[in-house]
Amino acid sequence: MPGKRLTVVVTRRLPERVETRLSELFDTQLRTDDTPMTRDELIAAARQADVLVPTITDTIDANVLAAAGDRLRLIANYGAGVDHIDVASARQRGILVSNTPGVLTEDTADMTMALILAVTRRIPEGLAVMQKGEWDGWSPGAFLGGRVGGRRLGILGMGRIGSAVARRARAFGMQIHYHNRTRLRPEIEDELEATYWESLDQMVSRVDVLSVNCPHTPSTFHLMNARRLKLMKPSAVLVNTSRGEVVDENALTRQLRTGDLAGAGLDVYERGTNINPRLRELRNVVLLPHMGSATEEGRAEMGEKVLLNIKTFDDGHRPPDQVVPGMI
Repeated sequence: MPGKRLTVVVTRRLPERVETRLSELFDTQLRTDDTPMTRDELIAAARQADVLVPTITDTIDANVLAAAGDRLRLIANYGAGVDHIDVASARQRGILVSNTPGVLTEDTADMTMALILAVTRRIPEGLAVMQKGEWDGWSPGAFLGGRVGGRRLGILGMGRIGSAVARRARAFGMQIHYHNRTRLRPEIEDELEATYWESLDQMVSRVDVLSVNCPHTPSTFHLMNARRLKLMKPSAVLVNTSRGEVVDENALTRQLRTGDLAGAGLDVYERGTNINPRLRELRNVVLLPHMGSATEEGRAEMGEKVLLNIKTFDDGHRPPDQVVPGMI
């Protein structure tokens, strides 16, 4: 019907200005609290919506899509990762999927460097002592970590974020090594002074810090499995700001507990909030609550991408950030 506004259902609280603009442009149903929808609530939302705006906390599988009926036409994801959405099933049902790529690159790369420094320089241990009032003064042998300059950084996944991490690490004097599905262009390798490893096994056995920056796909699930983790040097550390499923969390915990790996910095986890409790007990591990993209600027830019994708779709065009199965 000409002039009929799209019904847009948002599954989580978004920045106020994003919610306001959505409400101005569309018939928008906003979430009143910042808790994840239950599965029944998510199905009900999908049934009511022309456009669903989910987040990473919403699992939109084939069953949810089947229960949605024929009204749902676009899933405008608030986030870059779409492994929580069955994109292939959506495509079969004629439902488009879009995401928000690119806007979180710098924020996530910043957090990666923060975790590298936090683990190698034992920042959380020092912070804990200060908060408890237990510091007795400076000592030559207290809280000794290691400098990052001169260390080899291995980057697993040299996309936008991996490249941004490499640029930051170069400024700290680190040597850049990387493994990727496709090799970078020679001029980019030269700019980053990066060494390419076709073999992931060979790279992880040589680096001092491994940064996981690849997406979660069927081919990357447990890419860092027990065997590969054992290839890493006992003095090495692992940092993951990408997806928890890429690393075998139980195997990682065993390596850290036995001293076969020096430390880890994690912002993502294999089973979401159900984190291996033994990880929390380790002093050589820094755990963050998925803060990699948590900046006011990043969240606002994500919302602007969502708005652009929906508005373009409403105007009769394909969303600029449409996701198709071949991209995953």
